[in-house]
Amino acid sequence: MVPEPPQQVTPSPSAAAGEAAREKVRVRFRKDGDLRLVSHRDLMKCFERMFRRAGLPVASTRGFNPKPRMVFPLSLALGIAGLDEAVELEFNAPLAPEAVHAALAAQAPPGLTILSVRRIDCRLSGQPRRVRYRVPLPPQHRPGLPERIQGLLDAPECWVERTRPHARRLDVRPYVREISLGEHALEIDLWVTPTGAARPEEVLELLGLTELLAQGAVLERAALELHDESPDPGPTPLMAGGAPRARSASEGPPPKGGRPAEVERPPTPLLPGPLSFDS
Repeated sequence: MVPEPPQQVTPSPSAAAGEAAREKVRVRFRKDGDLRLVSHRDLMKCFERMFRRAGLPVASTRGFNPKPRMVFPLSLALGIAGLDEAVELEFNAPLAPEAVHAALAAQAPPGLTILSVRRIDCRLSGQPRRVRYRVPLPPQHRPGLPERIQGLLDAPECWVERTRPHARRLDVRPYVREISLGEHALEIDLWVTPTGAARPEEVLELLGLTELLAQGAVLERAALELHDESPDPGPTPLMAGGAPRARSASEGPPPKGGRPAEVERPPTPLLPGPLSFDS
């Protein structure tokens, strides 16, 4: 059986006239179902195949192994469903966002839904500001949970132990923006900074809910807020107050008198920066 040729998206008249054109769009998409078990690297390859099959004129990097110019502001950990994720694409020709939306949606595999496509400034690069995670909460885990949530929010420090890339202790309290208990789910709002962020599993551990994930609960990233899309574009409280201190495991637990003033090393970031083939 001969495969169908890839569809071609017709550029605007200015591109057809030979004018030098450069276009950048931000695609919002949903990744759930079985596709949540696909790694971020495989998701990038999936988008590459979608570009080729859709015939989109995606710009490429230079060098011996050119790659499409696409940037994910914040990757999604394996097993977590993303309900409003983002990827930025650069094109060699101006295209209507509606045409890009239709072309990508026609080639998207099950579990990947294109939500929206819009133009952005070519000099703009999405920087994550805040994320919101959601996890289903069975009734048997609710007793005493409001008190534990309030205790965590009132605590000046919340130290956790990390083992990757090296053993250390980290105060994650400055990263926690809000924790809300809904009728059927628990929602965790976290700040994201260039120096790192708290992990939702760490917050669940502090609340005594680690067994939720072991019992098969699916963690969802319900929102990914970028700085240029935020209704409050000012600096986050964490950025204004400085990064929390990370302690190595050899130092032992932090002193009871409060957080040390001297910062020995910044917390290890979840991501050093936007994921891009140029980096």
